[in-house]
Amino acid sequence: MKTGIELIADERKEQIEKHGRTIEHDVRENADKQLRDAATALINKDYHALPNSWKFALCSKMMDKLYYERLIIAGALIAAEIDRLQVNT
Repeated sequence: MKTGIELIADERKEQIEKHGRTIEHDVRENADKQLRDAATALINKDYHALPNSWKFALCSKMMDKLYYERLIIAGALIAAEIDRLQVNT
């Protein structure tokens, strides 16, 4: 069984490699705190808290996942936000 950090790392790797959500993409496409807000929305399953610019179909797919799967995605989004902030400082 993988640990939580391993699952989050795998998810972040998939975001980058499969979906093209690189650090550069996140710097370009995500305004301040959008990744954090999306992570919070996923944890709480709150559609209204999602960033307005994010595609509803993609968000719905993530929101339909089980709670622990949403936690993994949220963890990867937090990691992405940390990376984005490091590039901008």
